[in-house]
Amino acid sequence: MLKNVISIIMGGGRGTRLYPLTKYRCKPAVPLAGKYRLVDIPISNCINSGCDEIYLLSQFNTASLHKHIQQTYKFDNFSRGFVDILAAEQTDSGGDWYQGTADAVRKNMHHFRRHGKDSYFLILSGDQLYQMDFRTLIEAHKKSGADITIAAKPMPKREAPSLGIMRVDENLNITEFVEKPKDPAVIDSLLIGDKLKSGLKNPNDEYCLASMGIYVFSQRILEEAMSGNEMDFGKEVIPGFLNRKKLCAFIFDGYWEDIGTVGAFFEANLATTDEVPPFDFYKPNMSVYTHSRFLPGAKICHCSVDHCNISDGVIIEDAVLKRCVIGVRSIIGQGSNLENVIMMGADEYPFGHENGTKIGVGKNCRIRNAIVDKNAYIGDNCVLSPDGKPDRWDAVEGLYVRDNVLIVTKDANIPPNTVV
Repeated sequence: MLKNVISIIMGGGRGTRLYPLTKYRCKPAVPLAGKYRLVDIPISNCINSGCDEIYLLSQFNTASLHKHIQQTYKFDNFSRGFVDILAAEQTDSGGDWYQGTADAVRKNMHHFRRHGKDSYFLILSGDQLYQMDFRTLIEAHKKSGADITIAAKPMPKREAPSLGIMRVDENLNITEFVEKPKDPAVIDSLLIGDKLKSGLKNPNDEYCLASMGIYVFSQRILEEAMSGNEMDFGKEVIPGFLNRKKLCAFIFDGYWEDIGTVGAFFEANLATTDEVPPFDFYKPNMSVYTHSRFLPGAKICHCSVDHCNISDGVIIEDAVLKRCVIGVRSIIGQGSNLENVIMMGADEYPFGHENGTKIGVGKNCRIRNAIVDKNAYIGDNCVLSPDGKPDRWDAVEGLYVRDNVLIVTKDANIPPNTVV
């Protein structure tokens, strides 16, 4: 275990770009790849890296997230490890909501200081998809003598307006940092050189070096940063320390996806069905942990299944599935055909319910390019697709279109014979 490393995971804002998936839950609690939650990714990276003292800062729609954390992450009595939830709260010093990433950390410094001096603080996002051994990041921070180290990744030029972009010298010292630049001239001035592009898949394309929103702070510098009134690390703290403190980049060349929109979430999930997925859940020594449900294996009868992830407890009968992610306890009826569909599953089976509760997909349905949120039910003979629908279309109760993806909202009940 890494000593004196405190991990702080940001629980995210309102998640408006992921709506309606965030209508009843915060971004880190959104289900992922059939059986996980987004927050399982940074927590698992921490545990696998020996960073087992973890704080999770939360604020919006936190009930689902809190329940998942409490059910999942329990360390033994002989370990220092913990995952503690720090929700926005009223104190003698104030009762405001977190106003940004830096403000969230500032309001919880009294919790972090109890770990003593000379700690290192690893600050992470709760809604990103990647696998990283943080030991290499921490060691790079120590070796360089940096005050702040920022994990950075070369990203295509077109994505620069939504990211923090930096320039580095030959020793990876950060010499310039611009948060979400919109001016094309500024973006062009920050394009990386051939040396950093040499190992990339398409080295002839144009790239910028982007912040991943993963920071290592030495304790003295974090204390200094928190003594001010800056609200956000990327927008204010990092630019404010530039040329005053030693800021270094740590280059990460693995898969990384910021799950900020419905479209990004949809594609990242479906990519897990690829023969060689960009995010590898099977990677040795990099397990992804989640809630143990003790469900039976999936039961699949007389089906055609092509490039699909099927979770525990699923029941599928005489159906055709192509490039689908099927979540825990999902039920798919006879004669149904699903293509490019993410089903998030259900909290419990409907069997034996006196009120006739149903979940999953009924018989003879045709569903394309869709996300079926948890505990939703789609009646028999439904045909669902986002084709031809404008963004934010919601003309039918329980259905919503975002980024050309049809979403069957959580707990929705779509009547039989619905065609959209």
